[in-house]
Amino acid sequence: GPGGAPSPQGKRSRRSPAPQPPEDAHAQRVIANVRERQRTQSLNDAFAELRKIIPTLPSDKLSKIQTLKLAARYIDFLCQVLQSDELDHKVATSCNFLAHERLSYAFSVWRMEGAWSMSASH
Repeated sequence: GPGGAPSPQGKRSRRSPAPQPPEDAHAQRVIANVRERQRTQSLNDAFAELRKIIPTLPSDKLSKIQTLKLAARYIDFLCQVLQSDELDHKVATSCNFLAHERLSYAFSVWRMEGAWSMSASH
């Protein structure tokens, strides 16, 4: 039945077909905990890398959800830049570093002008 309790017929739930010795259950729990710590660390590392890529303001201390929302807004902003013939030409003729610096600056201005706050709820 629900929650791992025996069903009315007296059968065990499918999740645990046979009782395990306590040491086996403990070992499985330890392994599961290690896997979860590795998964969490991997996720945190990915967010750290994403935060390095997204232009931020000096005051930014972004949570994971804020980082994802800001990344989505940055992607939207970059699409708008690519659709603009004038900016597209300037970026295409610049070296990568200068193009990144210009985009970072433009994105920061875009955020401070209110476009971020108006569309942050999407």
